[in-house]
Amino acid sequence: MRSRVHYSWVIVGVGFVALVMSAGFRSTAGVLLLPLHDEFGWSHETIGLAVSLNLLCFGLGAPFAAALVERLGMRRVVSGALAVIAVSSLLTTGMTEPWQLFLLWGVVNGLATGAVSVPLAAIIANRWFVERRGLVTGVLTASNASGQLVFLPLLAWVAGMDWRYAALLVAVTALAFVLPLVLVFMRDRPRDVGERPYGAPDEWQEPPAAPPALGAVLNGLRVGARSRTFWLLAATFFVCGATTNGLVSTHLIPAAHDHGIAQVSAASLLALIGAFDIAGTVGSGWLTDRYDPRRLLLVYYGFRGLALLALPVAFGSEYAALVAFAVVYGLDWVATVPPTSALATSAFPTQSGVVFAWIFSAHQLGAATAAWIAGMTRTETGAYTIAFVGAGMLALAAAFAVLLISRGPKRPPVEAPAMV
Repeated sequence: MRSRVHYSWVIVGVGFVALVMSAGFRSTAGVLLLPLHDEFGWSHETIGLAVSLNLLCFGLGAPFAAALVERLGMRRVVSGALAVIAVSSLLTTGMTEPWQLFLLWGVVNGLATGAVSVPLAAIIANRWFVERRGLVTGVLTASNASGQLVFLPLLAWVAGMDWRYAALLVAVTALAFVLPLVLVFMRDRPRDVGERPYGAPDEWQEPPAAPPALGAVLNGLRVGARSRTFWLLAATFFVCGATTNGLVSTHLIPAAHDHGIAQVSAASLLALIGAFDIAGTVGSGWLTDRYDPRRLLLVYYGFRGLALLALPVAFGSEYAALVAFAVVYGLDWVATVPPTSALATSAFPTQSGVVFAWIFSAHQLGAATAAWIAGMTRTETGAYTIAFVGAGMLALAAAFAVLLISRGPKRPPVEAPAMV
């Protein structure tokens, strides 16, 4: 008897696990900052530059990975990326010089994890779903963001014994758990399992095949660069990356350490952010299916800016103030992704995957910039205060910039799905 569960939801489940783990693999560098500083004497600026390079390659690799997915399929691209992550993590255990950190954890790990990142979530939502795209984008985006955070206490505890154990844990998990799951269950398109996308009507027709990988990447950039909407989305997503992955994910642990908070306790704050991010981003996906995405972005960036401005004060207060920061910040950690993806899909319906990947590159460029500048600020001034206040002001500016984005076509009413 035919299963009543649409295979699209199996793809969501496999994608969820792959995105959680890949994000956790990438964020390992955040818990290595203090151990590497203690063992090799490398400065916060040097290690921050390696993290910046990781984030930059992570973002720049995303458009090409999105195009490769169109060309080679999700299963091949994701499984290949996981194998590269495992090998680079194993090689990291033997490094003794900063250039090795830049190459292995900066370039190789950054490019590989970029192939299993937020653009993959948008591809799954657009390829496998006609209805519930916003919700699916929110669920998968939450998995990617939370994966950077929820495993940090474990990684911090392992790295406290020896940072090499954390790298080994990444390699073993990628090879023994995530890679087999992708190889067995991941499928590229609904037609591979004899299905239509979830919620597709009987007359639905599959879009034409994408152009060759490099041509798709460059054409997507050309199309996007002609639109004011593209540049506004890219600029606000630049701020999103700067205020999340680049600043808080990378530097919250050493900033907390400067105020006498143990590394594992600080990592627990990031895990708390990740836990509330799941609720915030899934809820954002649900709201994106029903309300103007621009107004949602106004609220998200506004609260983020206020939270960052309050963070230096929270560090000087009781630990409960930091917990409150983690809750508020977690609720809009990447709640910006579903409405940003929806605006990109509305503006560029035939090339949304690659165009959104370029917008995501701006996100990671912002993250890379903030990771390096915050480390430099800490080295020069001995504190992170300027970095947190500056990021808060940027977020408030982004909150008002989103109002300049055109509304786009009106969304059709949400209907109940035909299958569950």
